[in-house]
Amino acid sequence: MNSELVSISKIKDLGKDFPLNAVIKEVIGEDSNDQRIDNFLIKRLKGIPRSHIYRSLRSGQVRINGKRVKASYRLQEGDTVRIPPTKRVKNKSPNKIKLAESRFALFDILFQDEALLVINKPAGMAVHGGSNVSFGVIEQLRAQNPDWKFLELVHRLDKETSGVLLLAKKRAALVKLHRQIREREMEKRYLVLVKGKWHNPKQNVKLALNKYITTVGERRVAVTMDEKERKGGMTAHTVFTLQKSWQDFSLLEAELKTGRTHQIRVHLAYLGFPIVGDDKYGDYLLNKELNKRNGQGPNLKRMFLHAYVTVVTHPVTGESLRIEAPLAKDLQIFLNELNKE
Repeated sequence: MNSELVSISKIKDLGKDFPLNAVIKEVIGEDSNDQRIDNFLIKRLKGIPRSHIYRSLRSGQVRINGKRVKASYRLQEGDTVRIPPTKRVKNKSPNKIKLAESRFALFDILFQDEALLVINKPAGMAVHGGSNVSFGVIEQLRAQNPDWKFLELVHRLDKETSGVLLLAKKRAALVKLHRQIREREMEKRYLVLVKGKWHNPKQNVKLALNKYITTVGERRVAVTMDEKERKGGMTAHTVFTLQKSWQDFSLLEAELKTGRTHQIRVHLAYLGFPIVGDDKYGDYLLNKELNKRNGQGPNLKRMFLHAYVTVVTHPVTGESLRIEAPLAKDLQIFLNELNKE
């Protein structure tokens, strides 16, 4: 049987009513400009296995302007995407988990307009759902604002990291903000407390990082001296500025010049100044001691890492925005206790 040809423009969601025997052709609009084709298809074809989508890309059944493309191809406004007939897999668990209003998290909004949302992310909450996490920040905000047509993370913060988190409310804004990150035009500064006495007022650290998986399946990052990885663009650059020091601790400002996974944490651990409370790269005995203290000195139950300043060019107005998140309460209390001692 020959497939019916259907031409449509700016389809919002093909997953629910996808015609199984039809070839779909969609003309890319502004909202999907610069989006990867694989992500575009995954979002459009809800309920269809990702393995099938990638197989369609590899086999050339999916075409852009009549040509084969790789999964990494970035769509351009005006492109015509050919989507082949696809059989949708029925959901065996149709009852989706919904977040009750009583479980809504309260977020401290630092900035908001029609294109951009900036919050002060609390520690202990992942930015998105995943393994053992049903609702992260993005799922929470979508549930709380069902009338918003678009909301995506601009960047990520580790679960235990608090502070400035940017989200885009329009795809055009997301594209421009991602460009600022790629071209290193976005300024991101963190406050971090480390074990030990830091002496240099200001120190540039440039060390290549390599991702690996431990024997128990955990994802980790380590400094590598491999020359090929350095030349391949894996070098990470952090500028550390001393803010204050105590007998056993130092408070630093960390400015990211690159944005590698766990960059600040791994750089500091490698230099012998692990972040206080870091459960992956930190000092296990120190963390255990600080966690158990009860009135016998400062107490800290999580990693002391806070994204306190982000400077960004507004994606619509072009205005320079400096957004600052006050230090989280638990971290400020810990510093106050150090000052008392």
